[in-house]
Amino acid sequence: MNVVIIGAGIMGTTFATLAKEIAPNLNITILERLDSAGAGNSSPFWNAGTGHEANCELNYTPVDEEVISVEKALKIHAQFNVAKQFWAHLVEKGAIKEPETFINQTKHCTIVSESDIEELRLRFKEMSAHHFFEHMRYSEDFDEIKSWIPYTMDERPRHEKMAATVIETGTDVDFGSLTEQMAAYAAQHLGVKFEYGTHVKRVQKSPTGRWVIKAECNGKPVQHKADVLFVGAGGGAFPLLKKTHLPFRNRFAGFPVGGRFLRAPISEEQAGYYRAKTYGKAKVGAPPMSVPHLDLRVVDGKHYLLFGPFASFKPRLERDRGFVDYVRSIRPHDIPGLLNVALEHFPLVKYLISETFKGEKTMFEELDSFAPGLSKKFDWKPVQAGQRAQIIKDGDLQMGTEILVSKDKTYGTLLGASPGASVSPEVMLRCLEQLIPSVFAKEEARKKKSEIFPEDDLDTLISHPDRYREVRDAANQLLGIIQPKAQ
Repeated sequence: MNVVIIGAGIMGTTFATLAKEIAPNLNITILERLDSAGAGNSSPFWNAGTGHEANCELNYTPVDEEVISVEKALKIHAQFNVAKQFWAHLVEKGAIKEPETFINQTKHCTIVSESDIEELRLRFKEMSAHHFFEHMRYSEDFDEIKSWIPYTMDERPRHEKMAATVIETGTDVDFGSLTEQMAAYAAQHLGVKFEYGTHVKRVQKSPTGRWVIKAECNGKPVQHKADVLFVGAGGGAFPLLKKTHLPFRNRFAGFPVGGRFLRAPISEEQAGYYRAKTYGKAKVGAPPMSVPHLDLRVVDGKHYLLFGPFASFKPRLERDRGFVDYVRSIRPHDIPGLLNVALEHFPLVKYLISETFKGEKTMFEELDSFAPGLSKKFDWKPVQAGQRAQIIKDGDLQMGTEILVSKDKTYGTLLGASPGASVSPEVMLRCLEQLIPSVFAKEEARKKKSEIFPEDDLDTLISHPDRYREVRDAANQLLGIIQPKAQ
């Protein structure tokens, strides 16, 4: 079977690696517009690098009439633990030499001011009752919070009422490094073909039922044929979907959201002083990806602090592609949905536009509001983040991701954004199961899947504490994540 994947980011590379591990006879080619794997939204400073485990993000535990919902948090936490199993497998077999080249243990903290203390207290009560979050700690004590996240508290007035939670086993993930190492392994040891500098222009179904992929490489037209086509091209998946003539293409459009961060290099000693990712609460009307957070980042062995994000609205689906490409991707049937989003989510649109024109002075003011005095301690510079495309489905704006598979199981794609990269192995496993179910027909393939994923059933992880702890601890040991002793 000939499989073509469009996009060599974390999703496409994970799909290819996983598919070839389970079904070595598949012939897989990845077409990538950029010059290397993981060079787009997967690159280290185009995302926050948080190993999203729902430890610290308030938007994963929404409040409705003073009732905290933890279902989404449980699912994301379970998905991330499936992801860790895959990464641990790559480390164990030597596909990735050292886990610290892409994953580093980093405290995951949440901090709120006085007006939100009751919400955080309730969140802690609900979450810590579940075995996923049994090591979560809560405090309203100034000195204890400072010991967890000193840079947010060093110059904060002691009389200011705050509350915080901490989980010691959170992670910082360099998805760019992870993708690069996976791609090298897939090319050298699994036989996956990578064709870089290849810009796909059109995909269409031939009379024989195969997909014809028309592209341009170094200014010259090239063409590929595929029995199965998977598009993992980020925002670029939307215009390609429009060209497929698949029945569900008219239901979807992309809503672009960009962002910026403040970044500062720090020493190893300073990193040891603040080894955390600290999340606050998003402003009213802000998208989930705009929750303010102060993060320790480890990239190529160097340490940085990252604060943001500062959202922006730029009419483009990918960071290095322009307005004209975005306009060309819009079809007449998309316009009512776009107008509906503009009307129904006007506060969001207004927020994004205002954020777009925010200057450095205001960015530093927001940093000092989150962590008083921190703007003067380091050499902060604004950096552009990646470009995301949220889903507009049937005229409604949706957050999250969605797998789409054609009825004949020859075309698959992933639309949407967060939590995205963090849960890519679990999401790509489900995509593989839906798109090419025949690969699991053989006992050998099912055995290989169980070897890679000792436990991939989310309900089992959620409902069986002992099984979860067994799988979690085995993966953590290989990844260098140290579980704290029970309090």
